[in-house]
Amino acid sequence: MLTLNQATNGKELASKAVKALIDEALLTPKPGLVDAGNSGSHSDMSIDLMLQSAQALETTFREIANVSYLHPVNQELREKIAFIGRQGEKEMLLATGGVNTHKGAIWAIGLLTSARAVFPEENDPFKIMETAGEIASFKDRYEPALKSHGQAVKKKYRIMSAKDEAQHGFPTIRNAGLPALLRARKAGKSEQKARIESLLALMASVDDTCILHRGKWSDLLEIKRLAREFLLWDGFETNIGRKTFARLTEYCESRRLSPGGSADLLAATLFLIS
Repeated sequence: MLTLNQATNGKELASKAVKALIDEALLTPKPGLVDAGNSGSHSDMSIDLMLQSAQALETTFREIANVSYLHPVNQELREKIAFIGRQGEKEMLLATGGVNTHKGAIWAIGLLTSARAVFPEENDPFKIMETAGEIASFKDRYEPALKSHGQAVKKKYRIMSAKDEAQHGFPTIRNAGLPALLRARKAGKSEQKARIESLLALMASVDDTCILHRGKWSDLLEIKRLAREFLLWDGFETNIGRKTFARLTEYCESRRLSPGGSADLLAATLFLIS
């Protein structure tokens, strides 16, 4: 039986998690990603599918929050939320007809949801990320042996995976995504522009396994370069910034490359500050 505080906390965190996924999906424009305007580099996805997937994960995030409420940070917690996360992946695939829309986001936001439920009075995003990193660092003895695309790319290129990112306390959000969002807000830019700059800051920093799964190392380097150039020229505030964004979009979509890892981290960033 859940306590009233536990149930309320779980409902609130799940609502924030789903809203973060919806806000990321609706953010427009985004290079190579599904948005309200088009499907980017994805022939198997649409904005309606992304929204349907996000809504289907409400129960997953609520259950993660409920089991994590005031729970000690230990292996037992890690394995409890991992089990719920794997069930959530099944719910996602059921809702999308087998399309992997949010697997990476379930991992990242699931951990952050757990961290926020462990310390429900903690609002500092950096401390929340630190706690999430501690949770992620415990071994999951029931993790399936089947390797993901991200793990295969990690082995090939010797880069950080989504798992490593979490275990290190989300350094890319800490050092790129969140600071870019806060800088843009402080500069008086619209929330849409602030979020796009946060996404591009993540794209400029992340060794995105989604890009490397479909593309080459040279593709990743060029996408990072164009993302940095967009930010250097003050984003959509300048003509050269707008042209750079168009070049980045064309580069991604003509090669069917999608910065899905960066999109997951943007959703996680939005969840952290909600």
